[in-house]
Amino acid sequence: MEDAGPAAVIVAHGQPSDPVPAAAEIAALAAAVARHLPGWRVRAATLAEPGALARAVQGAPGVVYPLFMAGGWFTRTNLPRQLAAAGGEGWRLAEPFGTDPAVRDLTVAIAREALAVARAPAILLAAHGSFRSSAPSDVAHAMAERLEQELGLPCKAAFIDQEPRIAEVARRMPEALCLPFFAARGGHVVSDLPQALAEARFCGPVLEPVGLDPRAPALIARAIAALGTATGG
Repeated sequence: MEDAGPAAVIVAHGQPSDPVPAAAEIAALAAAVARHLPGWRVRAATLAEPGALARAVQGAPGVVYPLFMAGGWFTRTNLPRQLAAAGGEGWRLAEPFGTDPAVRDLTVAIAREALAVARAPAILLAAHGSFRSSAPSDVAHAMAERLEQELGLPCKAAFIDQEPRIAEVARRMPEALCLPFFAARGGHVVSDLPQALAEARFCGPVLEPVGLDPRAPALIARAIAALGTATGG
């Protein structure tokens, strides 16, 4: 039996066509976050894995942390609905990963550090986007504007699921630094992004997703702890 203590569940979308690898990645992230939260029980679940969310929210309510880059349809509508269906009454939803000011600071730091190693003429911020909501693109465009202002280089956001498409923007800046504005290494990062870059004959450096940075677990832990403290968790 798990020790008593505050609980948190990190929830990601996952990969419906092949849920196991994504579930393993989020479980590893949860373990890394737990190392920054002594006394907490930190679990993981993907929405693509049948029954995973229901298993994760068993027991006393705690904090649900959405491993998403924006507060769009998935986090504002779909996740609360799935949480209720899974028996997660009383669990508190944190703000999504990509909306955390500390994560945006981290994104700037990642780009600055990469440019110090290998200079590039521009930055391509590759993101998911959405046909359902403008929220994901709003976050990405704001991040691109900040990168441009702070780093003094042209920066454009481009998307997998909406215009402008990654291949279209990459074709116009083939030697840019590509920074994937994603929370995890899902099918979009593994498959869709490389395909789009190859289509554009992109030859610039491609970084790991923001969520895979080794500093990310501490930021997630800080956000979880802050919500737990604020609500008496």
